[in-house]
Amino acid sequence: MEKIRIDKWLWAARFYKTRSLATDEVNKGRVQIAGQDVKPAREVKPGDHLTLRQGPVVRVVVVVGISGTRGPAPVAQALYAETEASLQARTQAAEQRRLAPEPAHSLDHGRPTKRQRRDLDQVGQGWGDRWSASVDD
Repeated sequence: MEKIRIDKWLWAARFYKTRSLATDEVNKGRVQIAGQDVKPAREVKPGDHLTLRQGPVVRVVVVVGISGTRGPAPVAQALYAETEASLQARTQAAEQRRLAPEPAHSLDHGRPTKRQRRDLDQVGQGWGDRWSASVDD
């Protein structure tokens, strides 16, 4: 077996959990062979350069082996070799995500908690005082 469908190979190499997920990612244009978008039925062979995106991570791998069955992780990792530039970019992106501030910490306002709402009601600035759906005469 020297050629196999790309969606089946991506599933066997454990890039995606199911074959249908691999097919969807190929259809969305997140997988390229030699820089060109492909269809799920495109055959992949040893020596092909694949560019695939998994969330925010872009990986560039070279196909080393072919397998139509999904095996254990060490066997799946033997089916491809990631390029050195891809490894460096992936580690840099992971470091940037690790050092990035938590987005939720920047929120200063929003929906008040129960305690904040009670405090607002005691002061007289409750929700009913702020908004009125009726016309005051």
